[in-house]
Amino acid sequence: MRNFKLKCLYGYFLALLPFLCNAASDKITSPEAPKRTFIQNYKDMVLASCIASAYHDDKIASMDAGSSASALREWTYYNMDKSIDAEIRIIDSYLSRNYFNPLAEAEIKGIKFDFLKCLDLYHSKELDRLAKKVISHPQRRISRHK
Repeated sequence: MRNFKLKCLYGYFLALLPFLCNAASDKITSPEAPKRTFIQNYKDMVLASCIASAYHDDKIASMDAGSSASALREWTYYNMDKSIDAEIRIIDSYLSRNYFNPLAEAEIKGIKFDFLKCLDLYHSKELDRLAKKVISHPQRRISRHK
């Protein structure tokens, strides 16, 4: 009798397993940026702008990153007048760095490590300072602001 109950329990579990897995993997259909703070979205926006600039020759990558930067702009509240020129300068500054690596260059001619440069910008003290300068309430979220 005990084996029968265990088999029934296992059978029910196996029958419900697909439903449990589907519930856990519900597809997210909207960005999570509105849940993030203004400073997080601002830094993400600058990263996306850096990637769009770095990969301007790749139309799809550049358009996707640029569209993402535009969307992120909607989910942060900052002084755009103070920011826009500074953003361009800091992005250009990082993308103009020479991250030459002879081992990588031997494998892939002309490699520039632009993505790595954008990541370095994202984690930089310069971007932290800029973000704190142009965002009056860095820890607020768009959901609380409106």
